[in-house]
Amino acid sequence: MVSGCSSIVSDSKYPVSISSNPSQADFILQNREGKDVHTGRTPATVTLNASSGFFKGETYKLILNKDGYDEKTIEIQSTVDGWYFGNILIGGFIGMLIIDPATGAMFKLPEKADAQLNKVATAKSAASVTIAMLNAIPKNQRAGLVPIN
Repeated sequence: MVSGCSSIVSDSKYPVSISSNPSQADFILQNREGKDVHTGRTPATVTLNASSGFFKGETYKLILNKDGYDEKTIEIQSTVDGWYFGNILIGGFIGMLIIDPATGAMFKLPEKADAQLNKVATAKSAASVTIAMLNAIPKNQRAGLVPIN
């Protein structure tokens, strides 16, 4: 009876499904310290720690890249597991204040992280600029010239 409620019912590591539309985007997953913890290509499933220390949930930054699309960054943040509050009835204060915070079982992560990638915006213009010497322009076209200051 020395274990906490979340430790009994939950885990401290969770599989997180990473997907993008369109798929086959390269991704880097960084922890709260900015260290790369995983790299890959969507779709993928990675197992992540929900905790980054005693009473400290983990937050991840997911950076996705695909040629022809803007880079997309998503935050994956842990939340307090509902089972953690079961310590009030089952695990007691030892589970609530020591065991679950130490094991990381007091936190959980979302099951998935989905990203919608946007195509790179390209400006299309029919306008162009031509530089020419004034004496190379026919006299009948000189009247339409606009001076640039």
